Amino acid sequence: MAAPRAAFGVAFEMAFGEMFEPLFGTLQPADDIPVGLRASVPIGSNQDWCIPAIRSEGTPYMTGSRVVALGHYQPAKVLTNHDLAGMVDTSDEWITSRVGIRTRHLGGPDEPVDEMAAHAAAKALAAAGMQAGDIDLVLVATSTAIDRSPSMSARVAARLGMDSPAVMDINVVCSGFTHALATADHTIRAGAATRALVIGADKMGDIVDWTDRTSCVLMGDGAGAAVVTADPASGDRPGIGPVLWGSVPEMGNAVRIEGTPPRFAQEGQAVYRWATTQLPPIARAVCARAGITPEDLAAVVLHQANLRIIEPVARRIGAVNAVVARDVVDSGNTSAASIPMALSKLVERGEVVSGAPVLLFGFGGNLSYAGQVISCP
Repeated sequence: MAAPRAAFGVAFEMAFGEMFEPLFGTLQPADDIPVGLRASVPIGSNQDWCIPAIRSEGTPYMTGSRVVALGHYQPAKVLTNHDLAGMVDTSDEWITSRVGIRTRHLGGPDEPVDEMAAHAAAKALAAAGMQAGDIDLVLVATSTAIDRSPSMSARVAARLGMDSPAVMDINVVCSGFTHALATADHTIRAGAATRALVIGADKMGDIVDWTDRTSCVLMGDGAGAAVVTADPASGDRPGIGPVLWGSVPEMGNAVRIEGTPPRFAQEGQAVYRWATTQLPPIARAVCARAGITPEDLAAVVLHQANLRIIEPVARRIGAVNAVVARDVVDSGNTSAASIPMALSKLVERGEVVSGAPVLLFGFGGNLSYAGQVISCP
């Protein structure tokens, strides 16, 4: 092993050679190791030799991940446009013509965010044929968790009786689920997890000003969940494609959840213009990163913000053969829950076949966005 030892230098060899003897024994020529298994850090000043990335239990790092099952949950209470007309100066015609929403579900005081998330997660686990103890990572995307600790992910893990998963909440508001899905994918690729629960859950009814007709007509409550597993056989077409994400910091105040108690507010026209003009080319770039064209898509699941945003954005993406999710009509804007909930319903109804390419694209709060193409479970 003279060549790899030389990569560290003579001084390192003299000082630490005996201590790192097991390391020297694992070094292999870089060209002999599949790209997905190479270490991400150079060995000394010489990158011709690499350490095969091995998990602690001896299993090689995985080269990709995929969504294997979905689940969703909505509270039983339904608030119609006619109900809202009795609360504020509005009408069914006014609401449907401007945002396309007809109904939304609202949770009661005994349905906190983590309970909705746990319901959706349990359904996803059942669909995957897994037990809660099989999961080693829980990510919950939410912007409506009032308590700081325990986190929603920790509470979900406790509700489901999990053993010792890593738990983390992610707050990127409306694009939270696609950010969380990318985080799970990256974590599995790095070998730090093998089976993840990725949940989007929000209780927007708790933060809406129910006297403001421009915002209260938009929002609903719910949760959607995905089980994500390692996919070592994914090859060049992983089940979760590369993420494209970013933000427009100078426009971050266009969507706000601020104050005590927190209240939702937005600059609706600014968000509409940004979404309908700037997002379609970004979404097409997401497809390009996945190695497909928009015409190849079987489904498009955008953040369910507003039908007047969803329809023109989907049209400008050019996904002419795709089913476009329109769950906003029945569920309203459920923020981070909207994408997994809409996708779960499409799959449940059999509108997208297993293995078909689906574009997921979240956008909104912070004027953040994140999208990826996945294989439909």
